[in-house]
Amino acid sequence: MKTSAALVKLIIFMVVTSLLTFVLAATIGSFTFGGQTSYRAAFSDVTGLLPGNEVRISGVKVGKVDKVELAEDSKTAHVEFSLSEGREIAASTILRLRYRNLVGERYIAITEGPGSAELLKAGSTVPLAQTRNALDLTVLFNGFRPLFQALDPATVNKVSFELVQVLQGEGGTVESLMARTASLTTTLADRDAVIGRVITNLGTVLETIDERDDQLNELVTQLQRLSAGFAQDRTAIGESLAGINDLTGATTGLLREVRGPLKADIQELGELAGTLDRDKEVVDGVLKRLPAKLDRIISTATYGSWFNFYLCGFDGRVVLPAGEIVLPQFVNTEARCQGNGSRNN
Repeated sequence: MKTSAALVKLIIFMVVTSLLTFVLAATIGSFTFGGQTSYRAAFSDVTGLLPGNEVRISGVKVGKVDKVELAEDSKTAHVEFSLSEGREIAASTILRLRYRNLVGERYIAITEGPGSAELLKAGSTVPLAQTRNALDLTVLFNGFRPLFQALDPATVNKVSFELVQVLQGEGGTVESLMARTASLTTTLADRDAVIGRVITNLGTVLETIDERDDQLNELVTQLQRLSAGFAQDRTAIGESLAGINDLTGATTGLLREVRGPLKADIQELGELAGTLDRDKEVVDGVLKRLPAKLDRIISTATYGSWFNFYLCGFDGRVVLPAGEIVLPQFVNTEARCQGNGSRNN
């Protein structure tokens, strides 16, 4: 059952694909089905017209070109074309050769003309007087070359196609084309004004440089001397850079080595600052008594490079590494230490 279902799906896929391929081929090849009516037409120039090109009425495809050949007089070309079933042309019909796109593809446009409305018989020939050749794009675009040279490629393509459409009577009017051309030329004029201002400003800059010609020459000379000096000292500069690199490496190593002890010292300094802050009253008292004590010590030391010192008392507070606190204290009971209040801390 699975095999049968897969086979059915495959058959349906192949049928649909074949139909789509056939439709695509018919569209590309301009194939028509059903009855057709064939006509002939005489043109003085059919450059670019090929078998398979479209035949249109009011922009709608109604047939195709079957054959293009040179007439017996070797001055005109005969074009055979066929229209789909039910389509016929009148004796006054005008056939115009037009551009389908800028690549150069052509098509035949069927338009009404003055005269009899009697229908032509199949196989009849439209005379040369009732056919019109395509525009000469070379002459047309050469006339607009100054405008196109100032535009970017995308704008050139757009303007060119609109120009061809207007001149072929397919869209727009000459007035709208001229309005668009005027807009483009106005834009170019604005750009021309900007370019003019830039040139004027450049002229001012050049005048300023000319006024300071001596300074500019001196600057160039100094730069040349500086460059020459660098060139002469390039060896020393290279060695100095190497020395700076070595110094950087040494500094990095030094910082790496002292980082740990420095961190510990900073922590100890923090603790010392805290201790001094807590005992600031004691420190303040010591600093106040220090001048008087220094006077006595100096007067005693004037006798030589030595001096006698008599200790009457001592006390303190020592914190051992293990955290134990010791309070050493000494008191001298000699007579010289009694009643004078000269207790040394």
